[in-house]
Amino acid sequence: MKWGLTHRNEKSGTSVDSLQRDLDRVFDQFFSFRPTGLFDSDWLPQLDVQEDAKAITVKAEIPGIDEKDLDVTLENNVLTIAGEKKLEKEEKDKRYTISERRFGSFSRSISLPEGVSPDRIKAAFKNGVLSVTIPRDESAQPRKITIDVH
Repeated sequence: MKWGLTHRNEKSGTSVDSLQRDLDRVFDQFFSFRPTGLFDSDWLPQLDVQEDAKAITVKAEIPGIDEKDLDVTLENNVLTIAGEKKLEKEEKDKRYTISERRFGSFSRSISLPEGVSPDRIKAAFKNGVLSVTIPRDESAQPRKITIDVH
């Protein structure tokens, strides 16, 4: 039996359908090939950045990484999340039939607006998601100014 990933919408259909699926797989494999060593990283964590009046929150999906392999820094109002997802030890006499997981080091940087409080930044790592909360400087918060009537 030939190994391969099956898409849920594939139907057994005719031999033409089968040929089309085989051609799609060949093109997918050919065009998704990226030689190693030409890029800084084979993968980058996906980020969400949320903000409100009190804080900016950055969430990064980094499954399969150990928290000790993560580094979060803030320098010149640039937040950098860096780390390394290490390759598991390969067992001798085992070969991969399919390998889609990515490993290697990564670095993501986000320029932050003025008016954040670097001394109050908090980071938490739970279930493969890194959350970094950057509070805004309270003195930079907008405030309502009352107008005296004379």
